[in-house]
Amino acid sequence: MFGFRLAKSIFRPALSHRLCRHSLFSTMPKIIGTHSGTFHCDEALACYMLRQLNEYKDAKVVRSRDQAVLDTCDIVVDVGGVYDHEAKRYDHHQRGFDEQFSSEFKTKLSSAGLVYKHYGKEVIRAILAGEEISDSETDILYNKIYESFIEGIDGIDNGISRYPEDIEPAYKESTGLSARVGRLNPWWNEPEGDMDARFVKAVAMTGEELAERVRYFALAWLPGRKIVEQGFENRFDIDSSGQIVLFEQFCPWKDHVDIIEEEVMAKSPESPKILYVLYPDTAGAWRVQAVPERPGSFKSRHPLPEAWRGVRDDDLSERSGIEGCIFVHQSGFIGANKTRDGALALARKALTMD
Repeated sequence: MFGFRLAKSIFRPALSHRLCRHSLFSTMPKIIGTHSGTFHCDEALACYMLRQLNEYKDAKVVRSRDQAVLDTCDIVVDVGGVYDHEAKRYDHHQRGFDEQFSSEFKTKLSSAGLVYKHYGKEVIRAILAGEEISDSETDILYNKIYESFIEGIDGIDNGISRYPEDIEPAYKESTGLSARVGRLNPWWNEPEGDMDARFVKAVAMTGEELAERVRYFALAWLPGRKIVEQGFENRFDIDSSGQIVLFEQFCPWKDHVDIIEEEVMAKSPESPKILYVLYPDTAGAWRVQAVPERPGSFKSRHPLPEAWRGVRDDDLSERSGIEGCIFVHQSGFIGANKTRDGALALARKALTMD
């Protein structure tokens, strides 16, 4: 892991690099080039990702805007005005640049996105060294991590809003990774100090978050897919409508339901959408949760009936006609019953009600 105290070992004066690079007897490690001055999340993360690869694990980082210095670098990110994978040049600021991660995405790439597009699978494997991850699972992680982590950095660095400009945000948000990296730069009214050391801290911050996200998606999120797949396979055994899925244990299911449902409907367009998910909670009760219209949405496809919302225990059992009820949330997105059969009865009855 990078640390603030490692600044001098990662960075080396640009001039000495230029002199040594052409020496036949040089044993210098490879050099990653990026721009000097104020730094951003995208090039910090790009440098972290490159240094996970065997080819660049011992690489030095040179921060400069002098093209003669950049020309001596083995790979350059976020500066130089060139995107050329063969030449290992990954800038995105030049006129006419409009590269996306894939046809499924519209967000223009930053230097982080460019490095991830070309080296992301290697980075994932390096972070997960020692874990058993198949090629197909790596492919799933590669797309998921871009969608859930890298794309946001690309969008922010390129000044792309998440929503139409005529919509005023309901509140301000300044706790994201890009904002926190930005705050590592000196204030306008304080001495600049050692910018390379500040950049090392930014690389460490971005890398720690990427590694945490990769491990979560590989070791917690991805195993949940198998549970959801099994639930989909058995859905018509749970209820003839095919709109209720039951999991024998809780897992992060929302993304998987959305993805697997799309895969199922691509093969069988007439397949019904899932409306309710059932699973046991940590207290031994069973939850009935309405599926959101899309992952991240607070609006459900078919909320639990209005007549049950905000009602608890015996009052809810009496109103629903189902024993063992515990609660239904006032928004109707979730409810609970003491037993599996009771939760299933709630879901089945809710299908017939508004």
